[in-house]
Amino acid sequence: MAGWQLGSGDLKALETGAHDNPFAVLGLHDTADGVAARLFLVHAEFVDAIDRGGNLLTEMKRISEVGIFEGLLPAGTKGPQAYRARNAGGEWTYYDPYSFGPVLGPMDDYYMGEGSHLRLFDRLGSHVMQFEGVDGVHFAVWAPNARRVSVVGPFNDWDGRRHTMRKRTDTGIWEIFVPGLGRYDIYKYEIVGAQGALLPLKSDPMGQQAEVRPKTASVVPNPDPYDWSDGDYMTRRGQTDWRRSPMSIYEVHMGSWRRRPDGTFLSYDQLAEQLVPYAKDMGFTHLELLPISEHPFDPSWGYQPVGLFAPTSRFGDPHGFARFVNAAHREGLGIILDWVPAHFPTDEHGLARFDGTALYEHLDPRRGFHPDWNTLIYNFSRREVLSFLVNNALYWLEKFHIDGLRVDAVASMLYLDYSRQPGQWIPNARGGNENDEAIAFLKRFNEEVYRAQSGIFTIAEESTSFAGVSKPTNVGGLGFGFKWNMGFMNDTLRYMSRDPIYRRYHHNDMTFGLLYAYSENFVLPLSHDEVVHGKGSLLNKMSGDNWQQFANLRAYYGFMWGYPGKKLLFMGQEFAQRDEWSESRGLDWRLLDAELHDKMRALVADLNSVYRELGALHERDCEPEGFEWLIANDYTNSVFAWVRRAPGHEPVVVITNFTPQTHTGYVVPMPQPGRWVERLNTDSDLYGGSNQGNLGGVEAREAGRGGWPAEASLTIPPLATLILRPDNGR
Repeated sequence: MAGWQLGSGDLKALETGAHDNPFAVLGLHDTADGVAARLFLVHAEFVDAIDRGGNLLTEMKRISEVGIFEGLLPAGTKGPQAYRARNAGGEWTYYDPYSFGPVLGPMDDYYMGEGSHLRLFDRLGSHVMQFEGVDGVHFAVWAPNARRVSVVGPFNDWDGRRHTMRKRTDTGIWEIFVPGLGRYDIYKYEIVGAQGALLPLKSDPMGQQAEVRPKTASVVPNPDPYDWSDGDYMTRRGQTDWRRSPMSIYEVHMGSWRRRPDGTFLSYDQLAEQLVPYAKDMGFTHLELLPISEHPFDPSWGYQPVGLFAPTSRFGDPHGFARFVNAAHREGLGIILDWVPAHFPTDEHGLARFDGTALYEHLDPRRGFHPDWNTLIYNFSRREVLSFLVNNALYWLEKFHIDGLRVDAVASMLYLDYSRQPGQWIPNARGGNENDEAIAFLKRFNEEVYRAQSGIFTIAEESTSFAGVSKPTNVGGLGFGFKWNMGFMNDTLRYMSRDPIYRRYHHNDMTFGLLYAYSENFVLPLSHDEVVHGKGSLLNKMSGDNWQQFANLRAYYGFMWGYPGKKLLFMGQEFAQRDEWSESRGLDWRLLDAELHDKMRALVADLNSVYRELGALHERDCEPEGFEWLIANDYTNSVFAWVRRAPGHEPVVVITNFTPQTHTGYVVPMPQPGRWVERLNTDSDLYGGSNQGNLGGVEAREAGRGGWPAEASLTIPPLATLILRPDNGR
């Protein structure tokens, strides 16, 4: 055997897929005799090495029945190397992937190694490119403890021996450029763990497109950049302070907002045609989408994602989702994504024990397993995991022009003992229950996204009293823009479920929230969580008979839209859906044929209009000078009244009566004398009410009682909210 020829040990290792470094033997290698060329090409009977012009360099010798060939090329031959292969079925040209150099470079290694790489989504995953003059796809994946990683798919008969990847030992990244592949090719990773065990095939953690469930392969995405036409919107967004701007959010599960007649999902394009104009006409400022990252199980609602970088293929491809966002922006609607960095599912094709070790998750189940959801918890102490998650947030904001990220289950991240009994959790270094690594991650996440994109915001779903959730990180906060006000939701819904005769004994349920209303920048959520799992719809939570339930809900919406804080309403509740929500069917749109439901929809649209029109109702949502009680303690009559203010805007008075009794001649202190217009009355017959009120307005007389400059005697309709503004002749 000549010195340049392959030894039997290497040959056997290649044949069995056990070689730990195939790039050391396959491809082109300088020897004293010339350039040794070797390739692994199944199905070929004869192979010739050719130059770029198609001229013969040498006939290759088949040295293995599995399809390994070798030959000697002239000294100085450089890759990429082309071959002409043939069998009984015909002839084809083939570029050997092992004759190409690495795509990633030392700067990638450096920044990946320290966890500061902010363009991972451009470097890892699969990317169509031209490399060294040849078209193909570059694959790269992090699996530092693997013995072997191969990219497999129909292009190589799912044979992991044929496209084993190159390991970059400094970072644990494996990569390979595969010539001849292109957009929409499907693939997975075949991984041999550190102990030599072959793992279940894995989807690409940074794959940007996926097959439609129940299939689980990743898809090479279309590399063509989407042609955005939302420049004006993005410019306005970049100049907006959302704390002092109207924010009325319509929370949507894209799979069940509406269905096709045959029960199948609407596409991203159909949602752009139907959902976007509906939300605009309703006066919402934002759509918040339940998680749309790829997930295997429909009833998870997206909260158990396996493909954080891939918009779910249920509704179309990534360009389809981009068209949806673009359509929303053209209509002035922002898009908020529900984002899930707290945990991930145990599906074997996902991140669980990705390279045969606890890579993305903690090894110890006291840190790495979530008992509530039977999911795995990210190991926030690993800089590579933090980088993976931060890059995912940056990816959605940059690639899809997302306006906000609502971070799910923040409370479960902050506390080591969340949903755990003594002995089931490990204290931090100080002996406490704070998850210091998760806290550091949340701070870094917020710092990076706010630095990268102007005009975006983040929202925390955080149900505890953890301090400073929406405070900047430089003053010790977590850095979120907003926090869901779970206390408001719990207290007020509990109050509304009570018979009005007993509400006087629970008056503080409606006033207590003002004691902490400005401790954070709050969003008031009436979310999907309140209308599932036997909790009933918002309408059915209201007390009383059918008329009273509608009246209660109207009054409650008026109360909420006048209360300080941004607004969020889950789909279907704008027209008082009767049944609780199910992800398995569309909303009950037929209810709009019923007058009370259609008029409830009209009320929500008008509330959104008033909220956006009157600056006092939104410009100081997050600052205490924007609110002052007028009547806070009339528990006997269950009446509440307050004034909302903002610099440069007329004051607005909000009055609510939560009893079915009409209060006539009721005296309310007013912030200034003069005529006040009844801008909105939830008891109007326009909304299905009894049409009681003040004939469009009231006169506030000068008075000195209680320190207020004026007072007005007015009629407060039953189970109703009034919104009054000064009459300035408009």
